[in-house]
Amino acid sequence: QVQLVESGGGLVQAGGSLRLSCAASGRTFTNYYMAWFRQAPGKEREFVAAISRFGVSRYYADSVKGRFTISRDNAKSTVYLQMNSLKPEDTAIYYCSADRNYEPLASKYDSWGQGTQVTVSS
Repeated sequence: QVQLVESGGGLVQAGGSLRLSCAASGRTFTNYYMAWFRQAPGKEREFVAAISRFGVSRYYADSVKGRFTISRDNAKSTVYLQMNSLKPEDTAIYYCSADRNYEPLASKYDSWGQGTQVTVSS
């Protein structure tokens, strides 16, 4: 399995920005699509964004399209999520994960990090 460690969360006002990072280890990073999910209290884990092995293809949930950007640095085995124009409804724990294919369903993933909390105040 891939080991994943997320960082970069915090408290930000609405309209602000945060950049999340996820460092991967344990497997060949370029074998995997990387994805971000989030989970708010009392809600299911939902897809946010995904990126193909070499960054050619990117996928976004409609709720974040135009505000969030996913990227990866294969030399550092790290995936990023740049979040701009944050809204209170973006408040959640953000998790990254890895799969050999594009999968927008959280149930398809086996490896998860500990998550990083993002709180957006109004």
